[in-house]
Amino acid sequence: MKTELIVGDHQTKIQLSERILTMLEEAGAEAARLIVAGDMAHHEAPLASLECVEVALVDDETSSRVHAQFMGIEGETDVITFEHGEIVIGVEVARRQAVEYGEPEQRELLRYLVHGLLHLAGHEDEKDEDRKVMEEAQERLVGELWKTIEP
Repeated sequence: MKTELIVGDHQTKIQLSERILTMLEEAGAEAARLIVAGDMAHHEAPLASLECVEVALVDDETSSRVHAQFMGIEGETDVITFEHGEIVIGVEVARRQAVEYGEPEQRELLRYLVHGLLHLAGHEDEKDEDRKVMEEAQERLVGELWKTIEP
């Protein structure tokens, strides 16, 4: 089953071009395909059965509100994933992290999208060992996808 990925820009703090949104949709759909086909999805994880994943790009205020409401944690965050197939990405966080890590903003957004998809594939990052496995898969996918879409 091919998972459709829809990216919506729900913020006005950082201008994102249609090209960036399209790149995220296409790369995200390919990442979902690679995760499921490459046996990176855990048994019974929702990603393989989702027909659509919706990605909401939000500002710090919205990220902070969602983080507090659904995770019980104050402050903005990079990505929040819901098992029903929604991923919320903080674009202001992505901008700050991109500057800190010396990365293009689009690559940081792609990293957060892949991170969310891996959560939908059953990966966790609470424990150090799990986080290491997830980050290795994440960085491998981001590197592979970035080669084909680098702006």
